[in-house]
Amino acid sequence: MDGFAVQFANGLKTTVMLALVSGVLGIALGLLAAAGRLSRWKAVSLAVGFYTTIIRGVPELIIILLIYFGGTVAISAFFGRYVEVNAFLAGVVSLTVVFGAYTAEIFRGAVLSIPAGQIEAARSLGLHPWQTWLLVTLPQMLRIALPALANQWISLVKETSLISIVGLTDIMRIAAIGAGSLRAPLTFYLAASALYLALTSLALVIFNLLERRFAVPGR
Repeated sequence: MDGFAVQFANGLKTTVMLALVSGVLGIALGLLAAAGRLSRWKAVSLAVGFYTTIIRGVPELIIILLIYFGGTVAISAFFGRYVEVNAFLAGVVSLTVVFGAYTAEIFRGAVLSIPAGQIEAARSLGLHPWQTWLLVTLPQMLRIALPALANQWISLVKETSLISIVGLTDIMRIAAIGAGSLRAPLTFYLAASALYLALTSLALVIFNLLERRFAVPGR
C-alpha cells in the first residue's frame, strides 16, 4: 500500500485538474447555453433545448464512451491512420458537455426568477443590454444559482471517476490497479473514497463561503 501513495497523489492531481478544467469550461458553456435558451430566436432556443434534453437524458458513461471512441474513429479517418484520443482530453470534453447541459438549466431558471421590473428599471436608466446583464442580471443570477451549482459541482467531482474506464490514471484507476495487484480491494477503494470525500467536502466549504459572500444582507 505504501508504494501506491505516490501514485494516489498523482491520481489526485489528475482528478483535481480534470474537475477544474471541465467545471470552468462547463460553466462557460452553461452560460452560453442559458443565453441561447432565453434567446428571442426560436431556432436557437430549440437547438439549445434539444442539446440539454439529450445530454441530461443519456447516462454520462455512454457519453464518455461515444466521445472517446467516436473521436478516435473520426480523427483516424481524417489522418488516414489509427490515432487514439487522449483520455484526459476525452474526459474534459465529455464532462464539459454534461456539466454545461445541467448548468444551462440552472442558470436559465435563476434568470427567470429575477423580477422583470429590475430589468425594466435598468433599461429606463439608459443601461445598454450588456450593462444590464453585467450589473443587474449576472450578480443576482449567481446568488440564486449557487446552491444548485454547488450540488452539480459535487456530482462533477464524482463523475470524474468514470473517465478511468478509458484509461485515465486518476484516483479510481489507481485504486483499481492496486486492488487487483495486491488483492486488497477494500483497502484501496476505501482510500479512494476518502480522497473523493475530501474533494467534495472542500468544494462544499468553498461554495458555502461563496453563498455567504453573495447573500443579501438581512435575508
